[in-house]
This record gives sequence, structure tokens and C-alpha cells, in this order.
Amino acid sequence: MIKIICIGKLKEEYLKNLVNDYKTRINKYHKLEIIELKDSNITEEKKEILKVLNKEDYIISLCIEGKELNTIELKNKINNLLINGKSNITFIIGGSDGLDNEIKNISNDLISFSKLTFPHGLFRGILLEQIYRVFKILNNENYHK
Repeated sequence: MIKIICIGKLKEEYLKNLVNDYKTRINKYHKLEIIELKDSNITEEKKEILKVLNKEDYIISLCIEGKELNTIELKNKINNLLINGKSNITFIIGGSDGLDNEIKNISNDLISFSKLTFPHGLFRGILLEQIYRVFKILNNENYHK
């Protein structure tokens, strides 16, 4: 299973539609769960993340200081994890103050999608699109470039 733990709930209908569309698409390839946690301060968010985090999963925190990957590198990472029996992958999207260092320290990887700052709802859609793209590539299916 792929889990996405994210701080905050989507309010905008267009973002809900975007996320639901990609969730449906991804579920054709791999089970996906999105866990939304209450937006709070970074210490409270850490506590809430730790409550739902399975430390047996392969944990990828998404943060600006992480390593930037291109789509093929992300595809290779996910493919290698799945081949090596790590079928439970958890992505963590922090709140507006980022992620507490304790969360980053227990993560297996830190990944950055850009040095730019994105709205959280939009970034959730970008992450889901990239996960969908990864599965399309892994299944040798056409997908627009």
C-alpha cells in the first residue's frame, strides 16, 4: 500500500476532484490511502503523524532540503522498493511550518520536488500525478509527456 499522510484538509472542490481522480487512477495499480491530519503547530502535527505512522513502512518525507529526483529516478526508487518487498510506502507532506526534525530523522528518505513553495492541496495533486505517472511507466503504458 502507498499511504500519503498530509496535514490539513482540502477545502477547494477543484483540488478534491484532482486528488480523487488520481486516487482512482492509482488504485488500478496499487492500493492508495490518503490520511489527512488536523492543521496545527509543528509539535502537535508531529504527534499526530507519529500516531498514524507505521515505522515498518518505507517512509519518504517531502521537504525542501530533500534530494530532488526526476520522474525516472522516482520510478526507479518506487520500483526497487516494490521489487525488494517494501510494498508499504508512506509519503509525508508537512504543514505550513514544514516537518519536525524527529519525523525527518525517522524517514528512510527525504525528497524535494522543488525549491519552490507550493500550496499544500496543489502539491498533493502533483505528488499523486507523479505516482500515477510512475505506475504508467512501470506498466509500459503510454502517458503524455
